Order: sequence, then C-alpha cells, then structure tokens
Amino acid sequence: MTYRTILALAVLTLTFAVLAPAADVSGKWTAQFDTQIGVQKYTYEFKVDNGKLTGKAVSENGEAVIQDGKVTGDDITFVEMMNFDGQQMRITYKGKIAGDEIKFTRNVADMATEELVAKRAK
Repeated sequence: MTYRTILALAVLTLTFAVLAPAADVSGKWTAQFDTQIGVQKYTYEFKVDNGKLTGKAVSENGEAVIQDGKVTGDDITFVEMMNFDGQQMRITYKGKIAGDEIKFTRNVADMATEELVAKRAK
C-alpha cells in the first residue's frame, strides 16, 4: 500500500470512531451494591439527547438530579449530588456500557471508590 492509501484509511477510521453513535441508555436501570455504609439499592432513570445524559438517581437516601452527564460511544459519566445527613456529597460515576449492563466505578466525595453493575430494568 502506498503512504497516501494508508493515510486515507487512517483518516476514515478515525472519522467513524469520532462519529460512532452513543449507546442508548435511555430508560430505567437498577443496581444493588455494598458500600462502607451498607448495601445500597439504586434506580437510575436516564435520558440521552445528542450525547448529553440527564435524569435522576433514586436510592434509600433520597433522589438526585443527574448533573454533567455525558455518553460517548460506550462510555458514560455523570455526577450525583447526594444529601447525606444534611451534607452535600459529590459522587462521580464513570462507566462502560455493554448491552443491558453498565459497569460503573463511582467516587464518593474523594473518600471512597466503589464498583457496581447497573442492569436495564425490564
């Protein structure tokens, strides 16, 4: 192959990678996982519009509006501001979407890191 052909193929590959559609995570997802304060049960309600993620996170500790949400390809990130005993706690989520599961790592106020799997509610 010539240099020009290789370059054209590389540009074409990168173009498709950048334009890859975001995974459709719109809908309800559930998760149950162990934390330092015990087992947490969550329901996430997601809506995606042009890669922007909105929705809410509902747990036994209350309900939080999802902030700074983004879906790019199979990557998902967002922030949950949780009120815990009168204190606002920033919880950041980073995850990988794989079909009807999302494997998340969440960082709770830079004090704890937790792994969880959310599953699409049927």
